[in-house]
Amino acid sequence: MKLNLYVLTPKRIIWDCEVKEIIFSTNSGQIGVLPNHAPINTAVDMGPLRIRLLNDQWLTAVLWSGFARIVNNEIIILGNDAELGSDIDPEEAQQALEIAEANVSRAEGTKELVEAKLALRRAGIRVEAVNWIPPSN
Repeated sequence: MKLNLYVLTPKRIIWDCEVKEIIFSTNSGQIGVLPNHAPINTAVDMGPLRIRLLNDQWLTAVLWSGFARIVNNEIIILGNDAELGSDIDPEEAQQALEIAEANVSRAEGTKELVEAKLALRRAGIRVEAVNWIPPSN
């Protein structure tokens, strides 16, 4: 069996194809979706989206929050924004993480600290997405 996956943002269609499985972050933790999953509507949290294609190859993307609907082997993810893992430069992502870590330690005031921690979280998610090693089949 397969799932029909649609990942949409206001700017573009990120994904529109059949897949075997996906894993993504919700506000209450990660969720894995296989064929015949129970219907669910859920908020999507910032985090990696892991996609297992029909040929068992795994791909990653990064979702920057949104909403997901799963029903009748169809998954629709409406995201605020998203990046394909293949579009993320690993060295640039690692550099951004190091800069974000330094900015957190230098932050002065609540607003600056909150903004620095958000930037750190986003940078960490991007690094996680490009460094993820798929499970062996």
